[in-house]
Amino acid sequence: MIFNFRIVSDEVDNFKREIQIDAESTFLDLKNAICEAVAFDKNQMCSFFICDDRWEKEKEITLEDMGSDSSQDIYLMEDSVLSDFIDDEGQRLMFTFDYITDRSFYLEMKEMITGKKLKDPVCSLSIGKAPAQNVDLDEFDAKTDAKAAAAAAAAAEDMDEDFFGSDQYNDDEFDAAGFDEMTFN
Repeated sequence: MIFNFRIVSDEVDNFKREIQIDAESTFLDLKNAICEAVAFDKNQMCSFFICDDRWEKEKEITLEDMGSDSSQDIYLMEDSVLSDFIDDEGQRLMFTFDYITDRSFYLEMKEMITGKKLKDPVCSLSIGKAPAQNVDLDEFDAKTDAKAAAAAAAAAEDMDEDFFGSDQYNDDEFDAAGFDEMTFN
């Protein structure tokens, strides 16, 4: 069986890749195929996350065991077969390629092609330029701060006096006797 994954980025609007890979391949094979399709260095630390339909992370499949909490299962890319984790079209995954700035590609398994096998993964669709694998941290922080400031300004415009309530004090709304009876530990 062949899995067809669509890959997008929240950083670049016109970026899209599709990778076809055999279902019995490992996550390491998928990582290498993605890195080749976007011209990334294959030696950088990265992880896949199996996600639910709201993109919430459920399981991590990592390149190397970094000595995480022993109560958690450790899944390594080289040992983890795709078909052991993915069994439905529409399955979502995140491929985090930059831990420092928490940057990821978003993958969705779009199609299962039954009755066929594929020796090597193939990039079957390549649209747009991929985001840079590494970013300048000062530049990244400046962009993040600018986005946060713009979002705060937009939120402030949406809030008016009715949102915060009246600024007039009303003695009838304050029960001083009830306040005095409260004890604080």
